[in-house]
Amino acid sequence: MTNPFNHTIHLYPISTNGKLFPWAQFRLPQSIHPLSYDLTLTPNLDDMTFTGRTVINMSVHHNTNCIVLHGANLNITKATFKVGLEGVSSDVTVLEYKPRQQIAVKVSDDLKTGQYCVLTLHYSANLSHTYDGFYNSSYTDKDGKKRVLAATQFEPLSARKAFPCFDEPAFKATFQIQIIRKPNYMTLSNMPKAKSTTLTSGLVQDEFEKTSVKMSTYLVAFIVADFTPISKNVSKTLVGLVSVYSVPEKKEHTDYALSTASKLLEFYNNFFEIDYPLKKLDLVAIPDFLAGAMENWGLITFRETSLLVGKQSSPLEKQVVASVIAHELAHQWFGNLVTMSWWNDLWLNEGFATYMQYMSLQTVFPKLDIGNLFLAVRFRALDKDALNSSHAVSTEVNTPEQVEEMFDSVSYEKGASILLMLNACLLGEQQFRKGIIQYLDQFNESNTDTDGLWNSLTQVSMYLSSCPQVEVSTQHLNVSEMMNSWTSQKGFPLVTVSRKGDQVTLTQEHFLLTSDNTTHTSRWVTLPHTQTCCRQVFTLKTKSGTLKLPESVKWLKLNYRNTGFYIVHYGDEGWDALTAALHSNVSVLTHEDRASLIHNIFALSRLGRVSFHQVLSLLNYMSNETETSPVTEALLQLSNIYRLLDKRQEHGLVSRMKDYILDHFRSLMDKQTWEEEESVSKQELRSALLEMACSLNEENCTQKAKALFKEHVKSNGTIRIPGDLQRVVFTVAAQSDEDWDTLLHMYAHATYDAEKRKMLQGLASTQNARRLVWILKAGLNGDLIQTQELPLVISRVCNGFTGYLFVWDFIQENWDQLIEKFPVGSFAIQTIIKSATSQFSTQAHLDQVQGFFSGLKERGSQMRSVQEALETIRLNRRWMDQNLSTLRKWL
Repeated sequence: MTNPFNHTIHLYPISTNGKLFPWAQFRLPQSIHPLSYDLTLTPNLDDMTFTGRTVINMSVHHNTNCIVLHGANLNITKATFKVGLEGVSSDVTVLEYKPRQQIAVKVSDDLKTGQYCVLTLHYSANLSHTYDGFYNSSYTDKDGKKRVLAATQFEPLSARKAFPCFDEPAFKATFQIQIIRKPNYMTLSNMPKAKSTTLTSGLVQDEFEKTSVKMSTYLVAFIVADFTPISKNVSKTLVGLVSVYSVPEKKEHTDYALSTASKLLEFYNNFFEIDYPLKKLDLVAIPDFLAGAMENWGLITFRETSLLVGKQSSPLEKQVVASVIAHELAHQWFGNLVTMSWWNDLWLNEGFATYMQYMSLQTVFPKLDIGNLFLAVRFRALDKDALNSSHAVSTEVNTPEQVEEMFDSVSYEKGASILLMLNACLLGEQQFRKGIIQYLDQFNESNTDTDGLWNSLTQVSMYLSSCPQVEVSTQHLNVSEMMNSWTSQKGFPLVTVSRKGDQVTLTQEHFLLTSDNTTHTSRWVTLPHTQTCCRQVFTLKTKSGTLKLPESVKWLKLNYRNTGFYIVHYGDEGWDALTAALHSNVSVLTHEDRASLIHNIFALSRLGRVSFHQVLSLLNYMSNETETSPVTEALLQLSNIYRLLDKRQEHGLVSRMKDYILDHFRSLMDKQTWEEEESVSKQELRSALLEMACSLNEENCTQKAKALFKEHVKSNGTIRIPGDLQRVVFTVAAQSDEDWDTLLHMYAHATYDAEKRKMLQGLASTQNARRLVWILKAGLNGDLIQTQELPLVISRVCNGFTGYLFVWDFIQENWDQLIEKFPVGSFAIQTIIKSATSQFSTQAHLDQVQGFFSGLKERGSQMRSVQEALETIRLNRRWMDQNLSTLRKWL
């Protein structure tokens, strides 16, 4: 089949408003490439509109008689075109095909390969009222006045809503931006401001320097607001100034972000051996922002909760902010400097940024103890990837909805997990670092795909293995050959261990919770990292392999510290041996390995390979557990089962499960204090234990939470609730009608966003049906509760028995409004669907969910998250059918 992008364009016509549109595909043709954009924008924040002029300088790569690019919701009022920089401009007609957000200009004479041309477009548009494109936002200042602003969010497909452009990652260009504003506003963009000119109209035109790098359209950004900065010069870098911007009232909350960003920027400059290439770096807290943050080059935008830290913030709150900053700064190299060619390889951006955020924080801020969080997100990535509805890390993307759906835990956390595995089990720190430096250097300011990464790492590993003075773990390693299996197919291996005498046999198969009755040919090059009396890496390239182990060795643990992305089944004897070892001495395994065993045995129970009795036998050691990650993983798994039983109204089992959890964790719960705690790990442990205890109405826990809330209210906030305990305290308070009203008043007047968000989670946990209906509607309307928080509200409401059915009704009744506010396939929609359906376990609910989504057609029926929801309900039903009798017997 010939490639339609590689020859003179003869295209299938599509009718648009009675005219022929000269292009028939989702992806743009490759005949024209932009070189530079000159953008002038005039936003009017009184009537929420803007006008614009875009001048695009282009080069012709293949003979053609038309130019096809993107434009969405833009009213183009004038268009001119010329060939050559000195050519004469002439008016041209712009055609539009709205279903694909494409516009086209047909020219009278064919454009020839190698020519340059210029397209100038004048247009007007409304500022977006959702969270993408060039959108309006607002906040209330300290005097109670409403302040308005305009900001951008272009990733993945929304630059086209602000200016006509070639809105695909591979069409990199330079940008010159001018913004015309009222004098009482300020503006920001990717580059430093070159000059400001007062116009005869009284408006001010801010002109920014031309970008010093070529960049993809989704990284362009600009803001019109009244923000206030704090700044710092960072030494030994090309960047002159790092600044953090916020609304004026929250300037005092920006110090931590500035200090953290400055340290991380210096770390990344040294680690990558490539300096950040722009003259400045701004980090901006936006009052109304859907994503956690966005890595726009030189102008990173954040939710306020992801950037602002109060003077008395807990270490856990600082960990959240530092983690987001580390992720977005890593993107300045992975994603911005080197960009995936197309959205199918989004993991090259997000997987790397996720991996680097954890690696950098472990190095630069060890006290933030980020390791537990990284371990937990790897477990959750395994859970998602165990589903048949999952997808390969690098997978085909052919629609806007599929682009949106790539922003999930497979691209982020699985991507990071296989990089960790590559580093820990295969290459080692030195080779891995040299390989990614080679990758960044080779594809600097350009685009690549997954093969480009593997080839760079292979080149370095082969070079180092040929150097006699360099020690490497594996001679002549072909990284591409070994790692392609991890990115080109969905899922991961189940490695099963069997022992006979001194011989250990390892076999691998696809870990798949739902069998689709097909023959699976999936095969991975797996690297079981064994732990007994000593440690070794064993490469499993085929379905099975063997290794020798002295018969005197009583137990064997694979996947040391859970650095590999796979699950291990040890067989009945192997699990018994490991269980006995933990009962004898908890410290015989690292806390990561203990958490890994807990995660794996629950997953194997869900698969049907171990009985739930074996799960409970392993958990009997928990009374001796002192570390955070095994406890939090066990609590999460037990909580999931408890909620399923609760929603099925298995009242007797619910009561016994409650007693089981409290009995097994009581000694740990009793050790927790309600005072300030400085250790991040201890905060994580304490908040998990106390939230579980209070959710089960353990009297000592609820009484202390109520008392702390009353002290806080009575003191008018001067007696603080420790940051890691705020959510549990607010949740307990919200169960009382009087305290719920008090909490709502506190929420309406709170200024510190991290605390305000925990108040909202408390409010949404009420079991009062009328209040639940109110809070869902308030989140949708977006007045008192920002619509950006609706996915969080829905998730929280679904945890309770009263709320989960309300949410399902709410989603069905308001689906069209939801997909107006959040794009079909977006992470927000994924979260909403998962929250609303993941606790269903009956055929009746399965039929309801299937019936509703199948009727949506183009409004969401084909989403991967819908298939995931249906699969999860079937698995819940299967688990209940297989384990209810066991639970009744063993609890």
